[in-house]
Amino acid sequence: MSGDGNARVDKGAVVVGASSGMGAALARELARRGYRVALVGRRQDLLEQLSQDINRARPDTPAARAYAHDVCHYNEVPTLLARIWSDLEAASSAPRLVVYAAGVMPHGENGGWSFADERAMMEVNVIGAMAWLDAAAAAFRSVGHGTIAAISSVAGDRGRKGNSAYMASKAALSTYLESLRYRLHGTGVRVVTLKPGYVATPMTAGMKLPKPLVISADAAAKRIAVRCERGRDVAYIPGYWGPIMRVIRMVPAALMPRLPI
Repeated sequence: MSGDGNARVDKGAVVVGASSGMGAALARELARRGYRVALVGRRQDLLEQLSQDINRARPDTPAARAYAHDVCHYNEVPTLLARIWSDLEAASSAPRLVVYAAGVMPHGENGGWSFADERAMMEVNVIGAMAWLDAAAAAFRSVGHGTIAAISSVAGDRGRKGNSAYMASKAALSTYLESLRYRLHGTGVRVVTLKPGYVATPMTAGMKLPKPLVISADAAAKRIAVRCERGRDVAYIPGYWGPIMRVIRMVPAALMPRLPI
């Protein structure tokens, strides 16, 4: 569907981690593309504001609804997903897409990160994703179609100096998605691994990033929406990160400490 504000909404999407950053931008983009979007996130106030902003452009057919949830409350996922599924179907919007966009990346202090910070990255970026994506896989498999996607990162392609736990969490997420793709082969369920490079979001605020390689959350969201609907199952965002990371994977280990990115 086009982004026509009067378009009939007949397909549903779930965005986990929709409070801000790429998740919020993706929710807006999906609504413009004709999806009814379930907004899942920890910050109820931001979700409600986003829901109002999206629905203001579609007053006759509201396209967004907020669901407060902390992704570390893993046991809540099956019940909440079933509720969202029921709500979407009741609104004549068949669930088509589930995207896990939640993630944390503490900046650390004095070149290091506390164990508490590292644990939080693994719990939110990996375990929370597993809880949601596994539940989504079961739901889509039961109907024989659907797309599951998650925002990983180029940071998971190879260990580099910097936030080791963040890189490890994204490597784990990418591997989990690859395995899930193989597990669901032949079921009609597609699994998409999204690997953004540098994106300007609240999570990256204050970081010294190479400006020529930085894109906005809105620009990333447009590319992500396209890749969720069509294209390869592993997508670098933007595409130029694919060749960049191929080169980085070939850099000898002895030279990695000198790498600027």
